[in-house]
This record gives sequence, C-alpha cells and structure tokens, in this order.
Amino acid sequence: MKKLGFGLMRLPLTRPEDQRSVDQGAVNSMTAAFLDRGFTYFDTAYAYHGGVSEGVFKKAVMERYGREAFTIADKMPMWLIKETADYQRIFDEQTARTGAACFDYYLLHALDAGSYAKALETGGFEFVQRLKAEGKIRRAGFSFHDKAPVLDQILTQHPEMEFVQLQINYIDWEDENVQSRACYETARKHGKPVIVMEPVKGGCLASPPAEAEQLLRAQAPAASAASWAIRFAASLDGVLVVLSGMSTMDQLEDNMAILEDPAPLTPEEGEVIRRAAGIIGGQIAVPCTGCGYCVEGCPQRIPIPRYFTFFNDQKRYGLLPSILGSYSLASKGAGKASGCVSCGQCEAHCPQHIPIPGELRKVAAVFES
Repeated sequence: MKKLGFGLMRLPLTRPEDQRSVDQGAVNSMTAAFLDRGFTYFDTAYAYHGGVSEGVFKKAVMERYGREAFTIADKMPMWLIKETADYQRIFDEQTARTGAACFDYYLLHALDAGSYAKALETGGFEFVQRLKAEGKIRRAGFSFHDKAPVLDQILTQHPEMEFVQLQINYIDWEDENVQSRACYETARKHGKPVIVMEPVKGGCLASPPAEAEQLLRAQAPAASAASWAIRFAASLDGVLVVLSGMSTMDQLEDNMAILEDPAPLTPEEGEVIRRAAGIIGGQIAVPCTGCGYCVEGCPQRIPIPRYFTFFNDQKRYGLLPSILGSYSLASKGAGKASGCVSCGQCEAHCPQHIPIPGELRKVAAVFES
C-alpha cells in the first residue's frame, strides 16, 4: 500500500463558512485522481465536516468503485459515548452513511486518559473486538492525543490493538505537550505500526514564515514546503500511512508526487528541518491545527479555529487591515471571541489541549479593542 492516505476532513467547500458544504464534484475528481495513481487509503470519521464526510465518501468512492479498489478507515467518536449501547447505534449509522459492510481499519477516536477510562467503563475495546470477530472490521486500533505514559499504559493493557494513529510532524516532534517523538517511540516499542495524522500541522507547515521557507528552498529549490513535512513523517520506521487533509487538486498532486516513491531524509536535510522548526515554532501564537472538534456544541457559535488562524497571522505579519477585515467578516452571524462564556466544552474536545477560553480572551483583546 502506498503511504499517502486521503484524510476526508479538510475537503473543498462551496461556502467556506459552512463545513457541511462540501463540493462533491471536486471531491469526486480528487478521489478519482488518487485511485488512478494507485493510492488506496481513505480516512473518515463520524464527526468530520459536521457529520457529512462519511456520506461524501460513499458518493465519491463507494458508489463509483469496486470494494477491492480502496481501503477505508473510520472512527468511533469517544466523546459521544455515554453508555455501552451508543457504540452499536453509532456504528450502524456509520455503515449506513459510508455504505461499507466492512471497514479495513477501525479506530477508537481520540483516546486520552479521560476517554480511555470511559472506553474501559463502557466496553469500547470489547466492542471493536466483537466487530472484528463478526467480520465487520479487519484491523482495530485507536487515534491518540495525550502523553507517552498514557499510550504506554493503553498498549500494555490492550496488546490486541493492532495499530496507533499519532500526530507526528517536525514542529511537534519535541513539543512537550504533543510529545510526537515520545509517543512514536512508545508505539514502536510495542511493535505497533503507526498511521500519521497532522503531518503538515493543519497546513501550518505548507506555508511557513518567509525565513523558514527560504531555508528549505535553499536546500531544495523545487520542493514545496509541505513536501518536507510529508517526507519527515514518511521517513520514520514503521509508518504505514501518512494522512493528509487535502482541499485542492494541486495539494493532492503535490502529495502524490512526494509519496509516489518517497526518498528518505538525509542527515543534512534533517538538520535543515530542525532549524526550520525553531523558526516556525517561534511564530505560532496558538498551536491550533484547525480540526474543528472544539466548535461542535459551542453555545456561543464561535468559529474558534478561524479566529486562531487570524491570531497566528497577526503574530507573523502584524495587525494588517486585511486580517482585521477577515475577523470582522467571520464574526458576522457568529459569536465573537469576547462572547466566550468559559463553559469548557471546547477544551474537553481539543486534541491539542489548548486553553481555549484564555486564548480567545487574547484574540478579543487584539481584534475587538
């Protein structure tokens, strides 16, 4: 299996403000190009694009290609599990939405210490093993957002899990919060293959600060900034798939070219990446990847990831009129950053463990003063 996976969470939209307005025609064209080049792995989830991602996959792939032509991964949203019966109800919805009688890879979604305890209490691990015994999934694993000791605990207590999906990129590799390196090394210690998510950190590494981009281009003038991030992840031993959420055909074509026949990073290139990481890390105000998990259920309807994008932009470029205008436009018909009531639901769902209410207060101080 080729190493590029099509992440169905940053799909092209017909209305940028509406995550449910996926451009089905554009996705059809992109998935066709992906399969035509011999790539097969698609990754979706119950909550992606406001719940429509699975249906988009059904129309783009399931209804247009034979089942042997592709590999499909889906995920159980652990934050929605209240009781054991929820697992079967949600799984039945997923099979109906995707049209898949069997998932090649199935994950408990976004495990951390809290959701792991919930999975133990409600029988999540037993549920996925039953699905496997019934032939409804082929491989069982989980995606993970916590510290390495928690991952070690899960894999020690549940060696039946066959793979782990981790956030790995060269910015988070040594980050004390994400612990990309430590989590990767823990997974490999247990002999588990790794699926990489967020290799470009929500697009951040595709358009780095000018100083970092110049450093990368000096080493490889024809290579895109994103290609460095993709190759960094793909070069790691034991990586099965590198997922990329792609919004345009150009992004897809670039990623396919990178992973058609990926060249491992040389020691010299590794040093260039280390230096670039230092530059980029110093210019990120909020380490948001734009996943959008925080938005679902926000009582004030605050478009949190968009505001964090503007906040990061003003740190890089200064408070330009265009950035102010973008904030003003985004806040029309939606909650302003100052409207946050600190209910905490967003923090509970944030894979990056960002103190969101506090960061929103900083956004409000910049954009609403």
